[in-house]
Amino acid sequence: MVHAKGARIRVRGLQPAQVLAGLAGIAFLVVGIIGLSRTGFGNFAGHHDAGFWRFSANPLMSLVRVVTGVVGLLFAFGSGRARTFGWLLFIGYGLLFVWGLMIDGLISTNPFATAGNPMDLEPADTWLHLGVAALGLLIAVLPARRTILLPEDETADEPTVVEQRTDVVDRTEVDRTDGVADEPRRRSFLRRDHKGRGPEVTREERPPGLAH
Repeated sequence: MVHAKGARIRVRGLQPAQVLAGLAGIAFLVVGIIGLSRTGFGNFAGHHDAGFWRFSANPLMSLVRVVTGVVGLLFAFGSGRARTFGWLLFIGYGLLFVWGLMIDGLISTNPFATAGNPMDLEPADTWLHLGVAALGLLIAVLPARRTILLPEDETADEPTVVEQRTDVVDRTEVDRTDGVADEPRRRSFLRRDHKGRGPEVTREERPPGLAH
């Protein structure tokens, strides 16, 4: 592979990671706001029957979703920040997935057993958090679209200023100069004409035999 001298690689346009981070942020924000509107802030870390299908929606979990959505929208404005948001999703919801397995009894040892179940996690929530963690990993490792910027491309984008020099010439000076230049040429022409023709002979000076 041949690399052009001075070429630089830059991120080009809106990245797929930013799009996914923005969409995930909107989804979390909407679900969290709906959950808070249905449960309110009463019994903040307790069990609520008002959920989404099989997913829980107690106030604490809804608040976590709202915060996740806000962070996702803020981090979607940059390619690197969108990947950081992906890693946060992967780590945070990956831990919630493991904790849900402990609460459900799929993992026998639960170091947080004394904390109870403040987020009211159900088996459906556990597997949902696994999907969110996978989405976060996808956002974090999704390749960026890049472009190779050559040195001539940089100079082509810059405006080119052409210096134009206009000499203002007085017309009277041109006419005066032309008149001076033409006069000697006119005189020299007459001088050459007289030398070629010789002295002019008048009628009175002609010989008598030539007279008519």
